[in-house]
Amino acid sequence: MATEYARALGGRLRAIRTQQGLSLHGVEEKSEGRWKAVVVGSYERGDRAVTVQRLAELADFYAVPVSELLPDSAPMGAAEPPPRLIIDLEKLQVVPAERAGPLARYAATIQAQRGDYNGRVLSIRQDDLRTLAVIYDETPSQLTEQLITWGVLNPEARRALD
Repeated sequence: MATEYARALGGRLRAIRTQQGLSLHGVEEKSEGRWKAVVVGSYERGDRAVTVQRLAELADFYAVPVSELLPDSAPMGAAEPPPRLIIDLEKLQVVPAERAGPLARYAATIQAQRGDYNGRVLSIRQDDLRTLAVIYDETPSQLTEQLITWGVLNPEARRALD
């Protein structure tokens, strides 16, 4: 049976893999068989212990620091999850194009990558908000307030910045 830490580590491994758009078989193909899908899957489920050496090799393969693969030291479930950042795409259409242009293009790119064309709302990550803040030359807090003022972002999003 997998320990809580092994499951948390596996969750981080899975998150990094999926962020890179790889399936388990995609990992095997990209690594030219060095990383077997069944082995990576067992690491991700926490069913198989991963050595420090193999973890470092996986980090190199995914091109991320080893620390990104390690779960947080805070107990699982102890913290409330951050609120979802949901862009209201319908309200975005009424914001003046000279202000909303970068956000509209960014949202369209995310929609295309996800194949998500419902046209009403789009969830984004905190990292997306930070990226948008750089594009807008504002802090994430300033951009969040601006998006809330436009009615594009729910006021609950302020909690995501804490």
